[in-house]
Amino acid sequence: MPRAADLDKRADLLSRVREYVTRNGLVDLSLRPLAQALGTSDRMLLYYFGSKERLVAQALAMDETRPLLRFGDALDTFGAPEDAAGMRRFVEQMWQQLTAPDRLAMLPVTFEVMTASLLNPDRYGPVMRDVLTEWTDLLTRLFVDLGIPGERARDEATLLVDATFGLLHAPLARGDWDRADAAFRTLLDRLEPGWRTAE
Repeated sequence: MPRAADLDKRADLLSRVREYVTRNGLVDLSLRPLAQALGTSDRMLLYYFGSKERLVAQALAMDETRPLLRFGDALDTFGAPEDAAGMRRFVEQMWQQLTAPDRLAMLPVTFEVMTASLLNPDRYGPVMRDVLTEWTDLLTRLFVDLGIPGERARDEATLLVDATFGLLHAPLARGDWDRADAAFRTLLDRLEPGWRTAE
């Protein structure tokens, strides 16, 4: 069983790796410069995490302010949406949390990981698959609870998750978050009537 000191050291390294990746991105990330910046060695990082990819994945996953975790807390606190209007409010909250100033700094890294997962599926693929699967599963359950049949609920959740990721991606390039907000509201205007058919 790992010693408490090892666990504390590991947690500290993960926190500092996350800060480093947020500032510098993944494109030119290599272990030796990362280790130097952290005041340790690349061998020590490999000892704790096994590979650069696992280190990055765990550093990003440890973020306790991830919107998905907040949504889980929101479900525990306020309960699941009971109708289409409640579902709309829930996903609007999701969007607001994703685009909050304290979260915008992480979006470029998120999309770097997404791109890396396409180019190196064995290394980074599981990271993005896990994120997309968690979001889609959560929303599928909520749609089923509204009375939407299982396969259609999965389709609605997939559409919402994939469209949201697309609407998050474009503003990073053009810098127009007002347009992205308007487009997200338009998306919900088109989708919400379909959610009401189960009521």
